[in-house]
Amino acid sequence: MPGTSLVVPVVLWGKYAPTHCISCIYLSKDQKTLATGCYDGQICLWQVDPETLHMTPRCLLVGHTAPILCISKASIIQDNNYIVSSSEAGEMCTWDLVDGKCREAVKLQQVHTNIQAYHMCTCEDVRLFCNGYYPEIMIMDPFSLEVLFALSSKQNPDWISALHVLRPTKRKDDVVLALTTTGMVKVWTLLGHENKHSEPIYENESKQIRTLNAVCLQCCSYNQRTVLVVCTKYWQIYDAGDFSVLCSYLAPRGERWMAGDFLAIDRIIMWSDAGKGYLYKLPANSTPDHKDFHTPSVESDSPFLYCILNQPDSKPLSCPPAMRFVTTVKHDKQYRYLLRGDSEGYVIVWNIPNLSAAQLQEIQRQKPPQPVVMAATLTTSLTEAWEGMIPGPVGILDQLEKQEGQSIKLTASIYLPLQSKLVVGREDGSIIIVPATQTVMLQLLHGNHQQYKGWPPHQILSGHGGRVNCLLYPHREHARYDKNHLVSGGVDFAVCLWDLYAGTLLHRFCVHAGEITQLLVPPNNCSARIQKCICSVASDHSVTLLSLAERKCVCLASRHLFPVTTIKWRPNDDFMIIGCSDGTVYVWQMETGHLDRVLQGIAAEEVLYACEQNEGTSTSSEVGLANPAVHFIRALRHRNLSAIRHATQRGLHQLQMLGAHTNNDDPHMQRTNNCSLSIQGLRTNPKDPESHILFFDIESLIIELLTEEYNMMSPGSLEAAGLISQSEYLKVAALTQSASPDAHKKIVGILAKMKEGAETALAKAESVLKQGGDTCKDANDSSPRSYRPNSLGPLDTSHAMEIAQLLLSLLHSWGLDNDLDRVCQVKLGLLRPMVPISYGVLSKANHMSLFLPTWHNTIPVDEEPLPADLSLTNSLPPELVRQEQITRIFTSHTHWELSTTLTSNHLLAIIALSHTLMSMSNATFVPEQERNRKLHRQSTRVNWSKTDEEHEEMYTQQQAQIKQGWSLLATLHCVLLPDKVVEHGAKHFKRPQVEMMAKRWQHHCVEVREAAQTLLLAELSRMGPKGRKQLVEAWAQYLPLYTQSETINQQANSPPVQNNGNSGQAPQTPDPVDEEFEEEDEEQVRKPSSLSELKRKQSTAVILLGIIGAEFGQDITGGDTGKKRSSEERRKSSVVEGFGPGNNNLARLTAMALSHLLLAPPSPKLPAHIPLRRAAIDLIGRGFTVWAPFLDISKVLLGLLELCSEADRLVPSMTYGLPLTPQADSCRTARHALTLIATARPAAFITTMAKEVARYNAMQQNAQTLNINMSNNVLHKAKPEILRGVELLIEKMQNEMSELLVELMDIILHCLDPSQLKNKGLPEVFPAVCRFNQVSHCPATRRIAVGSHTGTLTLYELRQGKCTTIHAHSSAVTALAFSPDGKFLVSYACGENKLSFWQTSTGMFGLGQSQTKNVKSYSTAPIADVARLNPMRLARLIWINNRTVTLMLADGSETRFNV
Repeated sequence: MPGTSLVVPVVLWGKYAPTHCISCIYLSKDQKTLATGCYDGQICLWQVDPETLHMTPRCLLVGHTAPILCISKASIIQDNNYIVSSSEAGEMCTWDLVDGKCREAVKLQQVHTNIQAYHMCTCEDVRLFCNGYYPEIMIMDPFSLEVLFALSSKQNPDWISALHVLRPTKRKDDVVLALTTTGMVKVWTLLGHENKHSEPIYENESKQIRTLNAVCLQCCSYNQRTVLVVCTKYWQIYDAGDFSVLCSYLAPRGERWMAGDFLAIDRIIMWSDAGKGYLYKLPANSTPDHKDFHTPSVESDSPFLYCILNQPDSKPLSCPPAMRFVTTVKHDKQYRYLLRGDSEGYVIVWNIPNLSAAQLQEIQRQKPPQPVVMAATLTTSLTEAWEGMIPGPVGILDQLEKQEGQSIKLTASIYLPLQSKLVVGREDGSIIIVPATQTVMLQLLHGNHQQYKGWPPHQILSGHGGRVNCLLYPHREHARYDKNHLVSGGVDFAVCLWDLYAGTLLHRFCVHAGEITQLLVPPNNCSARIQKCICSVASDHSVTLLSLAERKCVCLASRHLFPVTTIKWRPNDDFMIIGCSDGTVYVWQMETGHLDRVLQGIAAEEVLYACEQNEGTSTSSEVGLANPAVHFIRALRHRNLSAIRHATQRGLHQLQMLGAHTNNDDPHMQRTNNCSLSIQGLRTNPKDPESHILFFDIESLIIELLTEEYNMMSPGSLEAAGLISQSEYLKVAALTQSASPDAHKKIVGILAKMKEGAETALAKAESVLKQGGDTCKDANDSSPRSYRPNSLGPLDTSHAMEIAQLLLSLLHSWGLDNDLDRVCQVKLGLLRPMVPISYGVLSKANHMSLFLPTWHNTIPVDEEPLPADLSLTNSLPPELVRQEQITRIFTSHTHWELSTTLTSNHLLAIIALSHTLMSMSNATFVPEQERNRKLHRQSTRVNWSKTDEEHEEMYTQQQAQIKQGWSLLATLHCVLLPDKVVEHGAKHFKRPQVEMMAKRWQHHCVEVREAAQTLLLAELSRMGPKGRKQLVEAWAQYLPLYTQSETINQQANSPPVQNNGNSGQAPQTPDPVDEEFEEEDEEQVRKPSSLSELKRKQSTAVILLGIIGAEFGQDITGGDTGKKRSSEERRKSSVVEGFGPGNNNLARLTAMALSHLLLAPPSPKLPAHIPLRRAAIDLIGRGFTVWAPFLDISKVLLGLLELCSEADRLVPSMTYGLPLTPQADSCRTARHALTLIATARPAAFITTMAKEVARYNAMQQNAQTLNINMSNNVLHKAKPEILRGVELLIEKMQNEMSELLVELMDIILHCLDPSQLKNKGLPEVFPAVCRFNQVSHCPATRRIAVGSHTGTLTLYELRQGKCTTIHAHSSAVTALAFSPDGKFLVSYACGENKLSFWQTSTGMFGLGQSQTKNVKSYSTAPIADVARLNPMRLARLIWINNRTVTLMLADGSETRFNV
């Protein structure tokens, strides 16, 4: 489950709407959503009111890098709100219309120009029939975007220019009708069993007609006997039977036809590139039901134009509009619309009139006939929606507009995470540097800062004449550059080098003869001279290397005839290789600046391809100079701030190479350049000013906060806080080592060092932690100490705290609980939002959907009376009052009605952060308190005065309040939220997604992991037994079936694979799953559409059923059995079907799947330490009582011990917040699971371990003969771990252990090193076990005696390593003791009131068999009331001298006995 890192995007759109030049348009079946695709590659989703068709832009889908050519539906099921989009670069995406997530994305070699979604008779859902710039027709699955099969041509294969799929009446098969660009009509008949493994599927018949380059082919759906064929110059009606022309009609002058469709048998609608619609009545010979059908056409009866759909104020369009004809049914009436989206971003809708035959005749009688002209029923555009917002949407630097009195567009920006500064270039050539979090707070949050003049302080760098096009902070790209340098490129042909801290211009490079379009950094393995350079690209097609150190141009590569699209590096050969848009490749020598050679055609592609292979992913930069959206998407795809990798060009070589870049899904790869906040400029079109997206990376933020916290603590205090359990662990580990003097010294040394709280331990613990790449360094760098005196202003708070404050203020649901809101503002220092927030959702392949600000206008306000504190504000303009109202409604409930993904992500973020801040000492965002906290940390007081103590008391009290504040915040969002939101009037609360939480069950960031677990458990208990049962039923089908030995049996209970290679059937219900971000609603689980999705589903099913089994499986109900409910039942809810005692099938399957995940050897498919395995380990521990009957307990225990023994001894405890290496993390989880198993089933744990120890001892005796290395055995390696478990059990479960003393002693003696007991007594070495009065150790004879609950005595001879058993008593042994000289052993059993003395006689000189005989027995007075007393404390035996022993009973009586 890669890429599960939690990122919360928030957008600041600014005053100007993004340019939206529409290239295709689509209206959903339920008329609630309109989608418009644009030439820059974005898709805008509009919320439509089905009654009035009133449209509001709702969100922008970002992800395509080229113009969008087609949008189609993905399903016929009413609630299945998905669309498929396809772009000119061959990219296809499936989007979820509800929250705008990308479900699936692929990049094909083929480019589609047309997609028809058609429901074949053999499928459950639609298939996409695509045609385009390739000679086949491709049939695709809309959810997996796999090509299912293709239709090929035998006769004159050529590009297909138009197609239509239909099902002939009374037939069971589907017919595909298509027209090639050269005018061949072809017909394929599909029987439904086609797949990509069968022979090529050729056409059944074909015929040449005159029409060339047809743009549209429509078969009349009313009786399937006529076909409309449209070319740009004319349209024709053909007879469907023999494809002969019936009538034909030319396009109006100066216009070209785009497409058309049938309105009735005898009427058609056509639309042209001028954006008009034309309605025609067909002549009699083209009307199938007419008696004159198929007769030659007559002059008097020709097609007749009866209506024109036109928009009078139409400006000439810069490119043809996108138009679509839509038929819908509303309230049992049929409505037809013609939609048009144009290059100005306007969406126009005509309601198509239904004229009666009489009206038609009337129009025809007029001389000359005058067609009716219809104006549009509705027009709207993104810009209009933007202008309708008063006050307008906020931008990131709006405060400057107030100060300067004019608005200057922002044109470039870059974020510096170390300084937390935002650098913004503007249209007038100035560059502004401003503290990032503060400027965002100013735009979005209420607070005192709104009153300050000139806050936050900003710095201006002026030096460019005209727009600043691009910015680069080289140090961010690579540490070899100076921290102070900032580089900017402008429209004035200059590249400027700035000193960030001093704010001065260091140098101005004027080398190019065109505006600078891009700045990048050469790779790290170049020569020393080139490493100090940066590379700039300009619009005169030149590329330069500018040395920042020498302040001069090292290499000027001009002479390119076409725009530069790619730059590759061959550092070893000193070559810079530049690809241009016409496919030529220039090879330049970097050091000398000579042009080495110019290549074209195949050679050029090969050179570029070779570079790609040779350099790996890190060093090429493909430059998309054309389209800023491309840069932006690329930056996203790599989550780094340099928007240079990956501009997708449309050359062939790119298609082969792009795959190489995208394998950065591994979370560890991504960690290196993540910072807790990054700000990315978003510009979808070159003429737009920038909007800004803030990406809050929750995990990095938590790491930064905790690193800072832990850095302040010494190992001693870390241990005191329970974060690392080191000294205790070292003590246990020491016992398993040999006790030779030098080892002993070492151990004592270690313990002494521990007491001093030396740093070394922490350093070791740190080495176990996964160094979060730069994150730890960033955090240290950003703490005030390391700042230079001349940095930008003083730094009181750390950035991490500011970022956390900003994020929590934006996400908290203000208005649900007024008391908590007050606590948040006063104690915790959160701030209320001033405007509704535009969130974003990051999904597959880092495609994004960003909510548009215009959507907030649809929030209904009027019902609510003005809140008391607002009614006083009569002085405020009404639009501000309204905005405040909308904001309050938004934060209290609309926020949680947007989408399940947003709800899940935001709740996870809030809960994880609240927990983190709760675990830190006194963490709050109130500025004074934050300062006190820092001071308090530093002051380690020596002499305390009275005031100090009072101060300390106040401090402690304050800390308790703060902790409670965070805890309340977490509880609100974890438990109370759904009820509160609904109370506040939410109609459609979107629940957090169960499945998304299950995926994060063992997230590598502990805080996120815990947040996911608490949320999931809260959600499961809220569902109630019914909901859980449904959930189990939905997922049970995906549980992989394991036999004892082999791995996943793929088809086990996935839908049976059909022969046509299409591994699942089509979707039935909505909401599918996807690896990183997809989740689903409780009830609906789509069938998987691809094998990888099936695998993901299987792993999710194992985790989800594991959780339900572990947490809700123990509750055994009395519903069916009539037994009383068991008292120790944990949750008051009925057991989930399948996990109970009667029907345990599911429990068995789940247990087998979990143990498979634990025990399967690492393989490429199932690597060793992945979250999925960790989740299995965790769940085996949690639900051990449920799984135990179906597990091989000894295998499971040994597997867990194996995991524990491998990692370093210093793995921190579960509360330690920073992420560990995957191995250490598995170790920690395994250790936790062992503890849970041991405490849940102590008897099973001890007996199994004792059995394994016995087996180990047997093997050890024959180790030499069998030639086995015993030191590799788990039981050998995991001694400390076992010892810890035993110690824990003795402490927690003394009574259970007293019945297993013999086994316990076997295990302890296995783990302790024999030398330990040579000169020390057992009480000293392992005091825990000496609590039992049934255990005694005699150092003189080196024997240990153990009395069992069956009445036998077991004697261990440590010298010979032998062990003998005597049947001593008929009831349990209560106490025993060796005499001081070791000659006698006394034992007492209160059950039979008998005390016996035993003497061991050895043979002569210790040879021969030693025997233990009963020397004497006494009967004792019975103890009154035995049942009430603690069996552990019933009696003790104490020797007074070598012959006399005292029996001390629990009632205080003492009796002496002599041997």
